[in-house]
Amino acid sequence: SEFYSENPIFPLDKTVVNFNIDMVGRIDYEYEKEKNQDFVYVIGSEMLSTDLKKILEYNNITYSNLILDYRYDAPDDPNRFYYRSDHYNFAKHNIPVAFFFNGVHDDYHQVTDTVDKIEFPLMEKRSRLIFYTVWDIANRENKPRVDGTNTRTDR
Repeated sequence: SEFYSENPIFPLDKTVVNFNIDMVGRIDYEYEKEKNQDFVYVIGSEMLSTDLKKILEYNNITYSNLILDYRYDAPDDPNRFYYRSDHYNFAKHNIPVAFFFNGVHDDYHQVTDTVDKIEFPLMEKRSRLIFYTVWDIANRENKPRVDGTNTRTDR
């Protein structure tokens, strides 16, 4: 993503949003003992565009009814998830982003993170939310405004 954002095939000023879908098939430590495990962490959806978060939440209520957990959605999050994945290379260019993530578990970034551990019904719900949000944005007259507090003017 860093190479692409510095050498885009499609002009960045025409890029509407970036959705990073990385690790959305598992249940993390925070939810493993919860009765309701229908969650997804969303990181960055409001940092550059308040519109993006509203669009995401509308589509969640309409189509998937997941718990949208924003606990890692802060520039000062000690895990620094906002800065550690592919979406950030687009955010650096003032492109609104949303990073969908299932959190940390014993197999996080290990070879033991195998397909048999994926929670497919939950992954399908998360994927449905992402699909409908992308569809909604793609069919809007206007792209989400860049109006968040984390915008950069020095690019």
